This record gives sequence, C-alpha cells and structure tokens, in this order.
Amino acid sequence: MSTNNTQPIKKRSPKFGHLLSEYGILLALSALVIVITILSPNFLTTSNMLNLFKQVSINAILAIGMTFVVLTKGIDLSVGSILAFSGIVTASLVTGSDTNLFLGIAAGLGTGLILGLVNGLVVSKWKVAPFIVTLGVMSIARGLTYIYSNGRPISGLSNSFLVIGTGGFLGIPISVWIVLIVFVFCSVLLYRTKLGRHIYAVGGNENAAKTSGLNVDRTLMSVYCISGLLAGLAGVLLTSRVSSGLPQAGMSYELDAIAAVVIGGTSLAGGRGRLWGTLVGALIIGVLNNGLDLLAVSSYWQQVIKGIIIIIAVLVDRKRV
Repeated sequence: MSTNNTQPIKKRSPKFGHLLSEYGILLALSALVIVITILSPNFLTTSNMLNLFKQVSINAILAIGMTFVVLTKGIDLSVGSILAFSGIVTASLVTGSDTNLFLGIAAGLGTGLILGLVNGLVVSKWKVAPFIVTLGVMSIARGLTYIYSNGRPISGLSNSFLVIGTGGFLGIPISVWIVLIVFVFCSVLLYRTKLGRHIYAVGGNENAAKTSGLNVDRTLMSVYCISGLLAGLAGVLLTSRVSSGLPQAGMSYELDAIAAVVIGGTSLAGGRGRLWGTLVGALIIGVLNNGLDLLAVSSYWQQVIKGIIIIIAVLVDRKRV
C-alpha cells in the first residue's frame, strides 16, 4: 500500500509585496528625510520646516488638481501659466485697499476655472489630445499674463491679502491649512461621489464607460475645470506669499506637479491612483528641493536629479500595470 505524502502547495501571502507597493512611498520619504537630516543639521529646524511646508503647499495644490486629470489618462501642461495669470489678476485687484480682497481672490479662482474649462471643452468636444490642448493654453495664459501686467510685477498688495500667504493659525501656516482643506474636499469628491466613480471608469476604459451610459464629455470637462480652479488657487497663494504678482511665476511648475502625481503612484495609463500618494509625492519633491538647496547643490544638477526620479517613477508604474 503506497502512501502519498504529497502536501498541497500553499501559496505565499502577497501581503509584504502589497504593503511595499502601497506604502513604499512613505518609506522613501522617511529615508530621504533621514539622509538629508544627517547631511544638513539645519534641515529639521523650525524655521526651515515652516518654509518647506509653505513651498510644498503650492505644488501640492497643483498636483491634487493634476491627479484628477491623469486619472482620466490626460495631462495638463498649462497649470503653471494658469497660476501666473490668476496671480496677476488677483494682485491687480488687491493693491492698497482691503475692500477688494474677496473680489480679487474670486477673480483669481475664476480665471483658473475659465482656462480649465477651455482645456476641458477642447479635449472633450473636439477630441484633441490633452498634451496639445494644454500646451496651447499654457502659451496663451503666459502671453495674457505679460499683456495684462505689461511684463512688470504688481506690488503694494493689501496687508489682509498678504496674511493668507505669510500668516499662521495654531502655529501652522495658513497655506498648509488650505492644502488640508483642499485634500479633504477632493478626497470626498473622488472617493464618495458619482463624479469620482466616473473619473476612475473613464480612465480605466473610456469606450466601456461610454457603452455603460456615462457622460464621458462632462467627466473630462469636470477634471480640467478642477485642475484649472486649483491652479488659480495656487496662484492666489503664491502671490500672497511672495507679496507681489509676478509675470514669470509658475515657470516649470507643471513638471513638479506631474512628478508628484507619478511618484505618488497615480498611473499615467489612467484609472488608478490615490490623492494621499500625490500629497506624499509633493512632500518628496519639496524635501528634495529644500535639501539640495541646503547642501548647496547647483540648480542645474537639481533638474537632472528630478528628471531621473520622474523616469524611475514612470518605469515603476509600467511594471505595476
């Protein structure tokens, strides 16, 4: 009588790999902070941390808006120029007197929203590639910024407006509170509403989304409007923080925003991503920029390093797909 000692092969639990895939970005951020702290004792000082969070807040807001677009398999190259134009419009209305504070902020947000709507309309209604559309709007918005300001900075902003970018509440910069509010609101919008489900569906498979009756055009217009509105908000915050409207503001900010989104785990193939990852990605970009500045690394090399990180993040994303 033969005895069969063969045991069924148990599959190993993929828990570790899953955890690494989900939360490896937090380990990367922690490792980066530790390394920079060792190399530069000034990194963890209170003044530097407050400065770091103020810097990160601008990119974080842009990146959150960019996440909505990338989830639909799109891209928005115009956010840096929209930021600049919104900032200039706001600055022109809040100079001197405090009476136009809310009008100036509303005008900046409205400017971003309108330019985002232009992106969304052309992408959804005329089916032009997002790369081309947003590249064109990037040029248009930058040109309008110089025309509106005559190529000169707008200074002399009201004190009540400057508080937004330089003030604090409970020891935390107001700009950081604004980022947290935006993050919570956008998280609810993305994960708890019908629009959020439609965004993931369109990014996952646009044709299947159409077949199932989803309004793809409306969804695409919505994500570009969100991106434009948040770029306008970032323009208001940056203008307040630097105490003037600068025509050259926002140059190459779209690259940092895209980097934060990709590093945060949102797939360029669409349909997969998370906002908390984008927030951590923005922190990684901010910590890297701040740390390299403290270490006196040339800005030229900083561009090279960031480019390498973006390429690595894209390669990791392709392996996950």
